[in-house]
Amino acid sequence: MSVPAELSAWEAPRADSDALALDRPGVARIHDYLLGGKDNYAADRDLARRILRILPRAAEAARDGRAFLGRAVRTLAERGVRQFVDLGCGLPAAENLHRIAARHTAAPRVLYVDGDPLVIAHARALLLDGGNIGALRADLREPEAIASSPEMKRLIDPAEPTALVFSSVLHFLPDPHRTVAALAASAAPGSALVISHATADGAPAAVAEAARLYGETCGVPLFPRGAAEIEALFGPFTPLAPGVTPVAHWRFRTAPRPAARTLLHGGVGVLGAA
Repeated sequence: MSVPAELSAWEAPRADSDALALDRPGVARIHDYLLGGKDNYAADRDLARRILRILPRAAEAARDGRAFLGRAVRTLAERGVRQFVDLGCGLPAAENLHRIAARHTAAPRVLYVDGDPLVIAHARALLLDGGNIGALRADLREPEAIASSPEMKRLIDPAEPTALVFSSVLHFLPDPHRTVAALAASAAPGSALVISHATADGAPAAVAEAARLYGETCGVPLFPRGAAEIEALFGPFTPLAPGVTPVAHWRFRTAPRPAARTLLHGGVGVLGAA
């Protein structure tokens, strides 16, 4: 599949004209702060610190989520997957998906998708170092628009296996099943689904309070889900061993932390896997 070097300027229509307001916390910037990044502002840091007082392991969970993403991408690249769609990609981190994939497969094609205009501006400035990488501003609640976008059609060959990556983002959607199903509807055999998702299984009261604070202050509701609910999101995708687990346990090479401590569950499923 030939991929031109130019980047389409297409963006999904947006109604939130104040999306760039920096005087209120932003999802991606809070996550950036928890990861130790510098692309955050006073409002983001204030809310993140309040959450950390309630959930001291929140920063550890964010780092575990990124490490899980790296292991998941490596696993899929070694299985021959060369196309990745990073949905709700967030701000660029030290190890971005396309660089991880490039260490394990030749010329991976990666589409970064996020609804935050600041995220997409950073992605276009820092990540787009070749024609095999794209950035698309779109709302995950409108999956059909993502699937039919020029950027998706430019980069992703529907005849080849594609990994749909939902890294710490589905817990912001009230109906994640619809988003996942719509984007996976035409996935080729061998395609994959990567999910990491907030859970209250390890600390119900504290997570509920953090979710309340997050929703009231950030304006974005947070829906923690249990392991069984997260496993149901995989639908026809067969989870690879060890299934849906605390993200720190998923194919971790040393002794993992106790499962009771987890704030994030995760798993990787493959379409048509034995």
